[in-house]
Amino acid sequence: MESDLEGVHSVVRSSGFFSPEETAVAMELVAERLKSGKASGYFFLFAEHEREVVGYTCYGPVPCTESSYDLYWIAVHDDFRFLGLGRELLERTEKEIRALGGSRIYIETSSRGQYEPTRAFYRKCGYRDEAIFKDFYAPGDSKIVYVKTIA
Repeated sequence: MESDLEGVHSVVRSSGFFSPEETAVAMELVAERLKSGKASGYFFLFAEHEREVVGYTCYGPVPCTESSYDLYWIAVHDDFRFLGLGRELLERTEKEIRALGGSRIYIETSSRGQYEPTRAFYRKCGYRDEAIFKDFYAPGDSKIVYVKTIA
């Protein structure tokens, strides 16, 4: 729905974590799903409060794998952070992926200091550091990949 596009934009902007380019990518994924449906390879789970999107996940199967999934985005509106919504979204997303036949979930994030709470959240939810790609995003900004087996 078109309101999903607006809701995702609001959530991503409110966090203060994402650059304009990253925000544009988040919007492109929603637009692609709206245009192509399941064929897009992008699945969404939304959390709403009073009919407004306040959090979401975007995930999909990793091409050419038997049962691996990527969690592309998990974001909660700044007004709803630290209320357990992120954990609930992640747990529900894991259940959805399991129901789709998924057995492993990969998440990638930045090594920048502002993302330490995000990395701690992933570890607390049972994800483990799988790989580090030094200077991936920029000098001093590595990509960290987390994984969790759910089957």
